[in-house]
This record gives sequence, structure tokens and C-alpha cells, in this order.
Amino acid sequence: MAKVNIGIDAKNLKAVAKLLSDVLANQHVLYIKTRNYHWNVSGPSFMELHTLFEAQYEELARGIDEVAERISKLGEPVPGTMAAFIKSASLKEDSTVPNQLTMISNLVKDHEACIKSLRNGIDDCEEKYEDSGTADMLTGLMRKHETNAWKLRRYLK
Repeated sequence: MAKVNIGIDAKNLKAVAKLLSDVLANQHVLYIKTRNYHWNVSGPSFMELHTLFEAQYEELARGIDEVAERISKLGEPVPGTMAAFIKSASLKEDSTVPNQLTMISNLVKDHEACIKSLRNGIDDCEEKYEDSGTADMLTGLMRKHETNAWKLRRYLK
């Protein structure tokens, strides 16, 4: 592969790719959790939550692809195994199928954790790594998490 020459030094490209790999790992864990909830939700709001969870995991899938492609654009290999994702992720999988309110609460907490992590990553990309392209992409991703957390949080009132 040809060397990437986009005005970001090699050390910073590697650092940003690592940051993005961690983002990718958390996106995958949240995707799997949301998909699991979509498959296993039951109760009075079944269809509404089933549909909401589906919309959210589909949006997560688009974000996953965007992050993976950004890593590749920076000239680094993209991690692509569940073992790599579990190792890098700060989010945790569920070992049980919780009730509706716990599902929603768990997803809100995970989206909020992603938002905080993305906010730090945005700052690092802009200030430490001089990569406004990645900062911009992460800002868009953060906004999607903010919207999804907001939609879910409305069920907890």
C-alpha cells in the first residue's frame, strides 16, 4: 500500500487509527447489544421498542462502516474480529436478557459512555493529532449517539 500523505505525520496517523479502533470496538459491542435487545424484547411496548432498536442498530452499522473506512483511509489495517473488539472495548456485553426498562437503561448508559469517549477523541484529534477530518467524522457520530440516547431516555421518565 502506498504511504498516506495527507498532512498528518505518521505517528499521529497511527495514534488516530488506534483511537478509531477503540471507537470501532465500542460501536460493535453496542450494535450487538442493541440487536440482541431487538430480538429479545417483549412486553407491552414490544413492537415500538422492536422497531426502535432495529433503527438504532442499523444506524450503528452505518457508523461502524464509516469508522472502519476512516481507519483504512489513514493507511492502517482495520480490526475485524470479535476478539479484537472485546479486547479494545470499554463497553460490556450482556450475559442475560433484561426486561424492557433495563434494556433501555443499559442502552442509554452505553450511548452516554460513547458520547463521553467520542468527545475526548474529538479533542485529541483536533489538539494533539491535528486531524480535523477525523474530528469532524467523530462529531457526527457523537451527535447520532446523543439523539439515540435522548430517544431512549424519554422512555425512562
